Amino acid sequence: MTGAPGGGGCPPDNGGVSRQWNADATGTEAADDRFVLVVDDDAVLRRVVRAVLEADGFRVLEAHDGQQGLEIAAAERPPVVILDVMMPGLDGVEVCRRLDHKATKVLMLTAIGDVTTEVASLEAGARGYLTKPFSSMELLDRVEELLRQ
Repeated sequence: MTGAPGGGGCPPDNGGVSRQWNADATGTEAADDRFVLVVDDDAVLRRVVRAVLEADGFRVLEAHDGQQGLEIAAAERPPVVILDVMMPGLDGVEVCRRLDHKATKVLMLTAIGDVTTEVASLEAGARGYLTKPFSSMELLDRVEELLRQ
């Protein structure tokens, strides 16, 4: 079990998936609509995004590559997935293309700021595109916007 602040943790048999459960002020699990999957091959970035989201009351799961992201998304059905574009194996655009967009809204979070990649992401089903570096407030605003859609 991890000892991350804010309670929660993950059982040792989690298959390498970082699972952080966040509790609200009443001690109950955060509402399912405040649930995000972060898919990025950069562990430091995943931790930063998770910390920002958890500080705002989100429950967060992490995946280290596109294939693991697809597996977690299929099993857990998060309302929002934050995807990096450039990852080994399946890139973020391909992962986005394969996700169930009826159940999940996608925010692409990437260092690639060119129009071609943004258009490819939107055509694959992404509802938002945010370039790195980003501010915490901008990230939270984009995720909240996706939840309102």
